[in-house]
Formats: sequence, structure tokens, C-alpha cells
Amino acid sequence: MEAKDAKKKIILTGDRPTGKLHLGHYVGSLRRRVELQNSGKFDDIYILIADDQALTDNWDNPKKIRDNIIEVTLDYLSAGIDPDKSHICIQSAIPALHSLTFYYMNLVTTQRLSRNPTVKSEMKMRGFNDNENVNDNEAGLPAGFFTYPVSQAADITAFKATTVPAGEDQMPMIEQTREIVQRFNQTYNCDVLVKPEILIPENATQRRLPGTDGKAKMSKSLGNCIYLSDDAKTVKTKVMGMYTDPTHINIEDPGHVDGNMVFTYLDAFSREDQFAEYMPDYKNLDEMKEHYTRGGLGDVKCKKFLLKVMEEMLEPIRAERARWEANISDVYDILESGTKAARETTEATLAEVRAAMRINYFDDRSIIKDWDEWVHGNHVG
Repeated sequence: MEAKDAKKKIILTGDRPTGKLHLGHYVGSLRRRVELQNSGKFDDIYILIADDQALTDNWDNPKKIRDNIIEVTLDYLSAGIDPDKSHICIQSAIPALHSLTFYYMNLVTTQRLSRNPTVKSEMKMRGFNDNENVNDNEAGLPAGFFTYPVSQAADITAFKATTVPAGEDQMPMIEQTREIVQRFNQTYNCDVLVKPEILIPENATQRRLPGTDGKAKMSKSLGNCIYLSDDAKTVKTKVMGMYTDPTHINIEDPGHVDGNMVFTYLDAFSREDQFAEYMPDYKNLDEMKEHYTRGGLGDVKCKKFLLKVMEEMLEPIRAERARWEANISDVYDILESGTKAARETTEATLAEVRAAMRINYFDDRSIIKDWDEWVHGNHVG
């Protein structure tokens, strides 16, 4: 059954405000959001700062979340998000999301949630213990964190999003949202909710960018990030310290590009036209890789090229961030306006959900008629 609003093309995406955004966020989703925003192909775009979800593993440090609301908004604006085309909104200030989360919890079993690969990996990363025999005072798994996929489904469906630009690691979350949509519409015999589609980067390297250490995906908690707000000196230090090929000791030694973060980042960020300007010895990245593989190309030269590629991308972002930092009151107004628009949209969806569930008791007085018919029907004869 197709939802009646399915013809509208709507984007919902966002981030947890647990710190400044990094290159992994940028190539995994943020850069694509800007492209989609400027394409003119979508009716509405909502970018959610997911502070509620950030609290599920930062419940004891709400100040961390509060402090990063503005930081994340600055990252959005500096990367090209246009408040005239996209609504930036704060999750905790949108009550409909909380109501929908509670309703959807009845449509998902704990067994299904425990099989979600994204939840499993995030639990492992954060050191949560999901053993049911854990004492109450031990570091067990918070219920809010466990039901994270349900909250995310509420976010997506509240806006009736048709498209969710995200990294590859979010695919299980979108699948769970689609399951919730199908079960709700079938259970209540309606077409209220819309099934979303995930939009992941076409470049495989961009789907899950490794950290500068090469050991895992780029993550704030692992300290292996290059942030969009890093200054040029900091970026240089991080690039020059990147993990490469430990067997490539001398320049003439054959090297390996697989698992070599310099080449991984060049795969993600470099363009062919940049070789003519910064690395004229090679026509493209394939030629550069071939030389490195056979030997005769040093790591320092490769890193210096990557640094030029990074700076070409990051310098305009830094400049735009500085412009917004000088007008923080405008940033606040953008958040307030975007959140107001989000509340209006989500309240409309919540009203439809309650009507489908027949728990919209005060929208009309039909509950009295239903009760009267039930009473008389049960006393007939």
C-alpha cells in the first residue's frame, strides 16, 4: 500500500551532537546533503541534531551535548547547508518524536532489537555489557540506547522522509524503520507512514572512512579524526602522522596501497584535475599507486600531496565557519526557526498516527457514540 504523501520527496538526516563533525561525517553524508539540497529535487529537507539519542550514552554528561549543539550547527553551515533550503532542528524540542517512539516500541520485539548489527557494534565500541546477569550497579546496557533504532524510526517517519542520506553502517537502522512502517500500516489498516530509502555514497571508500590510525572507522571516541574545524597546522600534523605501510621503510622499497591511509584518503577525496596542479608526475591516482607499489615513491611526498588536497577542500569550510562564528545569534535563530518548522510537520504526522490507532479521543466526540453502542449491544436480549 502506498502512503498518500509518497509523491513528496523529503530528506531526513542528522548527527548526534557529541563533538565537532569530522571527515567521516563529511564524505559519508554531509557533502551529499549539500549536493541534494542544491539539486532542487526535494520538497523538504530536515537535518536533525539528535541530542536525545546522544544522551543514551552520555546521560551523566548533558553539558557535553549542550556545548556541541552550536558546534554541529556551525559545521553544517560551514559545509554548505543553506537555512533557506534546509531546516536544521533539535530533536529534544520536537515532542512528537517522543510520542512516536513510545508507540513504535510496541511494534518491535527485544529479540529483533538485539539482532541489529549497528546496535551491536555501537555497544561494543562504547563498552556496554548486555549480559542480563549484570548487577544493577554495574555498567549494563541503558534501555534508551538499546531502543535507539526505534527512536531513529520515529525521527524518519515523523517527517515522512523518503530519502535518508547516511553512511553504510546505518543500513540496518533503515531496514528496521521500514519494518516498523510496514507493521504499523498493516496493523492499523492505513497508509499513514512512508517507507524510506537510504542513500549511501557511490564511492565505497567514502561509506566508512577509516581513522588516521588505520585501525577503525573515523570516530571521535577513538581520537583518530580530522575535524572540519581543524586549523591548517593541526591538519598538517595529522596527515603527516598518518598510518601508511610499515614495510615501506626506504623510498625504493615496494609499497602496499591497501590499508595505507594516505591512499585510502586520496581515494575518497582526490580529483584527477588536482594531479596536474599538485602532482604533475602522474596523470591520476592509478599511476601514482602503481609507482608506489613497485617502489621509488616516498611516503612524505604522498602525504604532502594529500595535504594539498585536504587544504583545498577544508580552507573554504574554515572561512565560512569563521563568518558564522561572528554571528552566533543568527545561528541560534536558524535553530529556533528550523525546530519550529519541524514541530509543525511532525505534529501533523502524530495526529494521523493517533487517528489511525483511534486514540485521538478529543478530536471529536465519537468515543461517546462508540461507548453507547457497545453498552447497548452488550445488553441486548
